Amino acid sequence: MSSVLTKIVITGVLALGMGSGLGGCGTVKKILPGGKSKVQAKGGTHVKARKAAPRMGVNEFLWRASLETLNFMPLKEVDPFGGVILTDWYANPQVPNERFKANVYILDTNLRADALKVSIFKQVNDGSGWRDANVDGDTSRTIENSILTRARELYIASVDNR
Repeated sequence: MSSVLTKIVITGVLALGMGSGLGGCGTVKKILPGGKSKVQAKGGTHVKARKAAPRMGVNEFLWRASLETLNFMPLKEVDPFGGVILTDWYANPQVPNERFKANVYILDTNLRADALKVSIFKQVNDGSGWRDANVDGDTSRTIENSILTRARELYIASVDNR
C-alpha cells in the first residue's frame, strides 16, 4: 500500500513542480495554457507568468475523503484522474476467516451524493479456500455516507481557510 501511495504523492509533486517550479522556463510557459501575459509597466514591458496547476478529473474532496475512509485497507489501484480506487483484500485480524475488498468510483467533479459509487465484496474461508459471500446492502451505503460526510468536512475546512 505504501509504495502505491508513495508513487501517487511523487507524481502529484512532480506535476505541481512542472506547473509552478518551472514557471520561469520559456518552454514551459509556451506549453502550459495561459503561459505568459504581458503587463505594461512604467519604463517598459514586464512579462508576468501565469501558472496552470494540474487539475484532478474528479472532486478533490470526495477523492481525499475516500482515501482517508479506506486507509486501513491495502490499495491495489488508484487513478485520481479517472476517479478509481480499488483496494486489495483486507482481513480483520480478529476475524481471519473473512476478508473484504472495496471499489470506489468518483463519477463527477462536483461534491454530490450521486458522484460517488462504492462496491464492497466479501469472501469467507470455509477451510477449503476462499469463496464469495453476500454483503449486507447497507454496508456500501454506510461507507458512501462516511465518505460524503468526510468530504463535506474537508470542503467546509477549505472554505474557512480562505
